[in-house]
Amino acid sequence: MLMAKSDHSLPDDDAALFREAVADVVPLTHTFSAVTLPPIPARAHRHQAGEAAVLHESLYGPIDPDLETGEELRYLRAGVQSQLLRRLRRGRYAIQAGIDLHGLTQAQAHESLNQFLCECRTQQIHCVRIVHGKGLRSPQGRSVLKAAVNRWLARCDQVLAFCSAPSSDGGTGALYVLLRRSGS
Repeated sequence: MLMAKSDHSLPDDDAALFREAVADVVPLTHTFSAVTLPPIPARAHRHQAGEAAVLHESLYGPIDPDLETGEELRYLRAGVQSQLLRRLRRGRYAIQAGIDLHGLTQAQAHESLNQFLCECRTQQIHCVRIVHGKGLRSPQGRSVLKAAVNRWLARCDQVLAFCSAPSSDGGTGALYVLLRRSGS
């Protein structure tokens, strides 16, 4: 049975009651989202000396030969349920903070990442995004930081799992990382 399209207009008395009920309502001045993310620092500005250091490191620094640009990274600490990594990959955890390591040398990136993880532990932040880049501008077309961040996070006791972010959030140039809760 087909029903006629309903008329959404209210009778005059209902409309008057509605206007009276919302008379003192003030429209919101901004929109709310379920999760408010702290701003991710802007891409680091490269200085001439910094560029030279990055170039030198990319040419002569250690590179994992099995790690190609575009390869997805995944890690799950031994003893942690695989369901946790599956949920992380599907974006079931709210990203609470992030760091962008673009343009940093390995030493600078390592120090920045360690400080960031310490701050996360102090502030009880459990899910973060780390942008390491894809290495598209490096001479060999490989991300030196991607391989380094992979190793550093896998060795960090605070890290339970990590995986490459979806393409909308950095793809294989970024990671979602799930951190251990304090006392766990």
